Amino acid sequence: MKISYNWLKQFINTDWTAEETEVLLTDLGLEVEGITKYESVKGGLEGVVVGEVLTCEQHPNADRLKVTTVNIGAEAPVQIVCGAPNVAAGQKVPVATIGTTLYTEEGEAWTIKKGKIRGEESHGMICAEDELGLGKSHDGIMVLAEDTVVGTPASELFDIEVDQVFEIGLTPNRADAMSHFGTARDLKAGFTQKDIKVELITPSVSAFHVSNRALKMDVEVLNPELAPRYCGITISGLQVKESPAWLQHRLKAIGLTPKNNVVDATNYVLHELGQPLHAFDTAKISGNRIEVKTVAAGTKFTTLDEVERELHEDDLMICDAEKPMCIAGVFGGMHSGVTEHTTSIFLESAYFDPISIRKTAKRHGLNTDASFRFERGIDPNITEYALKRATLLILELAGGEITSDIYDAYPKKINDFEIRLSYDNARKLIGQEIPEETIKSILSSLDIKIINVTEAGLGLIVPAYRNDVQRESDVIEEILRVYGYNNIEFSTKLNASISNTSKFDDHNLQNIIGNQLASQGFYEILNNSLTTPDYVKLDEQLKEEHNVTMLNPLSNDLSVMRQSLLFSGLEALSFNINRKRNNLKFFEFGKSYHNYNNNREEYKHLTLFVTGNRSNETWNSLNKPSDFFYLKGTITSALERLGINRFKEAPSKEAIFNEGLTFNLGKNKLVSFGLVKKNILKHFGINQEVLFADFNWDAILEVAKHNKIKFKEISKYPKIRRDFALLLDENVSFESIHDIAKKTEKQLLKEVSLFDVYQGKNLPKDKKSYAVSFTFQDEHKTLTDKQIDKIMNKLQSSFERQLGAELR
Repeated sequence: MKISYNWLKQFINTDWTAEETEVLLTDLGLEVEGITKYESVKGGLEGVVVGEVLTCEQHPNADRLKVTTVNIGAEAPVQIVCGAPNVAAGQKVPVATIGTTLYTEEGEAWTIKKGKIRGEESHGMICAEDELGLGKSHDGIMVLAEDTVVGTPASELFDIEVDQVFEIGLTPNRADAMSHFGTARDLKAGFTQKDIKVELITPSVSAFHVSNRALKMDVEVLNPELAPRYCGITISGLQVKESPAWLQHRLKAIGLTPKNNVVDATNYVLHELGQPLHAFDTAKISGNRIEVKTVAAGTKFTTLDEVERELHEDDLMICDAEKPMCIAGVFGGMHSGVTEHTTSIFLESAYFDPISIRKTAKRHGLNTDASFRFERGIDPNITEYALKRATLLILELAGGEITSDIYDAYPKKINDFEIRLSYDNARKLIGQEIPEETIKSILSSLDIKIINVTEAGLGLIVPAYRNDVQRESDVIEEILRVYGYNNIEFSTKLNASISNTSKFDDHNLQNIIGNQLASQGFYEILNNSLTTPDYVKLDEQLKEEHNVTMLNPLSNDLSVMRQSLLFSGLEALSFNINRKRNNLKFFEFGKSYHNYNNNREEYKHLTLFVTGNRSNETWNSLNKPSDFFYLKGTITSALERLGINRFKEAPSKEAIFNEGLTFNLGKNKLVSFGLVKKNILKHFGINQEVLFADFNWDAILEVAKHNKIKFKEISKYPKIRRDFALLLDENVSFESIHDIAKKTEKQLLKEVSLFDVYQGKNLPKDKKSYAVSFTFQDEHKTLTDKQIDKIMNKLQSSFERQLGAELR
């Protein structure tokens, strides 16, 4: 939500700076996420001064250019080359001096520099009004009044609006603060707590009076439960035109584009008081009749954005005698709005049921300033006042007269809330005793009436516009935020509870593996579980009918729950690669969601993403790419950290991999990993290899629970290493060598490692050479060469017999 500080100060008179006010607003719970500067003329005309053209001569090398000398109030006149047809000696003109920054209509900056134009030096620029942002004319330079003083900054001549705009991260429950008036109301409470006396200034509507009753509308609310209060009035004889500059500046400051004086007036009151309004052209209202009702399901209706929508039977509509004209509280219709030909309007101000508006807005994928407020709950008792305020503003801007009484359908008044506050409960919840008089002062500053006072507490009436304050705890929260969270003393005692959880608890194991991966240079990512249904087409093993679909999706890109964590991870990779971060290692803990025969199931995963080099380039290390075996080592170390080391390898059958492996333990698939197919990467605009691993975290948790941790004393006797260079068939894997070695010598053989692989010259066709190391150790004594030689002979014999190996 954007709040203009200049606008805010119309409600509350303060000399505080925007930065000081920002701190107070944030302390009050209206967190200011940033302050931006608004200038009605971008750059504020800084560097532009009044100059007087002393001479104006024809440029010697260009027919359309003039060479002028201009007095800008400096020690000496400056020479400026000008191409405007109306430049002449004796004129007072705006001059952009050297170093001045000007802006195009698109907001692009360009700086005035000293230069030569067709051989003649030019020290500045005599400006047209569009070049300064003061208008749209480019027929020639601006000519100022003769009595304008030379050297005067142009910013002093023109009415330039400079404002500070707060970007407030408003929480959804604070519907009461969704306006400048609501923000000022909170600000007043904050000032009161600081013993600063300020008055809350509200716009007067005392001038409101009905001129005549020449244009009456028959208004009927057929669904009062959806429209608890509905007000309206007619205004005739108005003239639709451009809004005055002050109003345009107010709207532009908060990011709105001015339309015309009538629409701008309704938008102004919306952001001023928080009450949405809508103006209908009475010439387009059939039968001079307004009906507030639902219509038949499937009714076609074209909204202001020229989109034809199919209405739902629960959508509340504003209709005339023949047709719908507006989706109530959400969006206006294409054929009933105000245009430059409008001379009379029906102005609507209403309170609609928040739940109904929220459902309608979601159903049609619409999010407007009006629906944003209605669906959170506005003040039902400000409706008539806001209507009068908007009416008087329209009369001021567009002329005309009020030609009907106010129609106000309010059959069942929405009452204020009665709440009982206990001092003891307030002290317990806050953790500190706040003086009773301070509590009373805070409540009064928040428009919460005190109707009963006892030693134990207070009887309160909370205004209806505070629909988020309906319990005692809500009142205590209000007291605390105005009193100031920073004013609550810190306790000198720290209380903590001991959690009696298993060491194999999911959270504990996630921390263990997360810390290990982080120490290896991985970054944790957390992606949205909602995704696009199109991603299932990239993996032939995923089925569209297995998607868990959202009933009220925010958009098509967020309409289903993900079946795989791969695609959201690839989105993160693509985002980073597009910003020149090519060496990436990510991990994510998350769930996948599936719909199997109307049974929804979810599974926990740990996924790894690796691409680019293992580390960033440095002067003393080579760029070593992250390859398949690097990922395999990372996966193996993660499993071993959880005590899982007895698993079997098998080729992966996952459709997403060009080549991959799966680690299985019994019937459980622990992890699948490999190189992602290029056609999948191409969909995300990724042109480099990506390695992906998908851990079945549910299975890993189950296996980890049954692992018993064993430890033994480190042997004091040395290890002994021996090597073999084995000539093998091309299809023999290192795993088979490892398994044969372990079966041949179960006691003394501790490690089997592959440290070199060779294929090519001097080897027979279809053969390869493996250099394998064997590490031996006895826990109780030092091994002798005779013992080692005996074992190595057994190993050689086993390799020759089972693998057809030869020693090289």
